[in-house]
Amino acid sequence: MHTMWKGSISFGLVNIPIKLFAATEDKDVKLRNLHKECHTPIQYEKTCPNCEKEITNEDIVKGYEYVKGKFVILTDEELKELKDEHEDKSVEIVDFVNLEDIDPIYFSRSYFMGPGENGNKAYALLREALQKSGKIGIAEISIRSKQQMAIVRVYKNSLVMETIHYPDEVRNVAEVPGVPENIEVNEKELETAIMLIDQLTTEFNPEKYQDDYRTALLELIETKVNNNEGTTAKEAPRTNVVDLMSALQASIERTKGNEAGTPVKRATTNAAKNKAKPQVINQTGTEVKPKARTTRKKVGG
Repeated sequence: MHTMWKGSISFGLVNIPIKLFAATEDKDVKLRNLHKECHTPIQYEKTCPNCEKEITNEDIVKGYEYVKGKFVILTDEELKELKDEHEDKSVEIVDFVNLEDIDPIYFSRSYFMGPGENGNKAYALLREALQKSGKIGIAEISIRSKQQMAIVRVYKNSLVMETIHYPDEVRNVAEVPGVPENIEVNEKELETAIMLIDQLTTEFNPEKYQDDYRTALLELIETKVNNNEGTTAKEAPRTNVVDLMSALQASIERTKGNEAGTPVKRATTNAAKNKAKPQVINQTGTEVKPKARTTRKKVGG
């Protein structure tokens, strides 16, 4: 596993060097958007709708919209200063609580915790203490420039850290529209529902559950590959299409002007005056040099 964070965790005077590893992974099947006509992957460019031009990362700054259409700009230096001030590589367990006291709605992301250098003994001590007491630790940690609450608990033979949402990040359930209140439930229907729940109650075995849609999608993809239904994306042309079309259109307009007998307006810039004459190529591909212009002398005075 790839180590994504190194630091230490402490409770009381016990300090434990640790490493964090992502405990879960996203296994969604990633599908690309292709052009229907030529099956070339679609590119998404960053453009400014006001300036109507493409921009690069160097042209982008961070801003917070405090009212509609109004922003305060935060510089990279200001953000780095805040990050350095709050990104502490140590985690302190401040409280111990029962796992049942935390509603699952608070849980966010899980990380396996492994011992760091010379941390085996202290790691084992915390693991056994949590196991025997049946408690979990409440801590705070900064991961990827974001300060988060977390819990530390035992998972099988390892410690696991799970980030949890702050209370103000969980929306008020009272804002959910249409939730029925004071609805009288038929006693017979309730007993039947409880009986059905009892019949379906079993021990939780995660191995029996799977993502049927993802499995079916992968099978469909594999079938298409085996049936040689794959396609190859065409390489994007290197020519600037917009400039090429502009040049072609200008050439057509120029030709129309000559056919109509109207003089073509000459360029007056020095660069235009000094512009090289166009090359003439014969059928063999060789450049034809223009003949030198000669002046005949008038005979007989």
